[in-house]
Amino acid sequence: MFTAFNLKSVTIPNRIVMPPMCMYSATEDGYVTNWHRVHYGTRAAGGVGLIILEATAVEKRGRLSNNCLGIWHDSHIEGLRELVQLGKEHGSVMGIQIAHGGRKAFGDELVAPSSLAFPEMGTPQALTAAEIEDVVESWRQGARRAHEAGFDVLQIHGAHGYLIHEFLSPLSNQRTDEYGGPLENRMRFLLEVIEAVKKEWPADKPLSVRLSAEDYLEGGLTVKDTVWIGKVLKRNGVDLLDISSGGLLPAPIKLGPGYQVPLAEAVKKEVGIPTIAVGLITKAEHVQEIILNERADFVALGRELLRNPYWVLAARPDREIWPWQYHRGIPR
Repeated sequence: MFTAFNLKSVTIPNRIVMPPMCMYSATEDGYVTNWHRVHYGTRAAGGVGLIILEATAVEKRGRLSNNCLGIWHDSHIEGLRELVQLGKEHGSVMGIQIAHGGRKAFGDELVAPSSLAFPEMGTPQALTAAEIEDVVESWRQGARRAHEAGFDVLQIHGAHGYLIHEFLSPLSNQRTDEYGGPLENRMRFLLEVIEAVKKEWPADKPLSVRLSAEDYLEGGLTVKDTVWIGKVLKRNGVDLLDISSGGLLPAPIKLGPGYQVPLAEAVKKEVGIPTIAVGLITKAEHVQEIILNERADFVALGRELLRNPYWVLAARPDREIWPWQYHRGIPR
């Protein structure tokens, strides 16, 4: 897990990823605050190989809360650039997840592929074909701003019941036009987003997509569907798949350490693409098992990195990766 991994022009120094986790700490207009500077800077000093910033909204109406980060305006670039510089200064590769909440977004202006509400939330407006073009354009502009801010990895959020996932799943997409029906049609929105993003995102920088591999509901997406989606994404220039699950609707999920790893493993082996595994993973031995047995190429530690920003240092107590300022604290 301490070996480097090359993705296009980017070398990630180890296999530990800090996945996108909303901090709900931006200003109401989506700007970076000191919380973000401390939060991300600390994990970089702690030795995390790849840090992916929290879901950052490509449209104001696409925020997941009133205090989520934004990338819908050029004025957001400066603060995001500061976070990139902090992370790189301490040795981490910096990525960003750009997102749109769709029917699960904050506020009253909810949009979705179909006018179907998420439980206990308002009923969204079904996007017209012309409106879809506008939303796709907002993703393109978000990718441009991410590049200008200096990020090395761009991730498109296609999971957890947000807008792209809503298009992918037949449980939330009941359209009868070219964006609905069979899976190849339901993928159209995601493929248009990827095509738009690639116009702005440099070809030598990795492009990632996060997917919910299972809806855990009858008639919903399955890992078999996700493998098929992964193959199409690979052909369309995606370099890294971040495999999560659920979030479309309340569903029974059997939780436990590494419960989503088999999903990442299936995608890695059947698609032949680098993957990130995630899901209640806390122990270094577990991470090592996943990497050594080639079940995934990276392991994301979410809650564990919230509890312990120096998890990587603790897992490898030697001078090679510890900041020199902390050498006196290395366990003997």
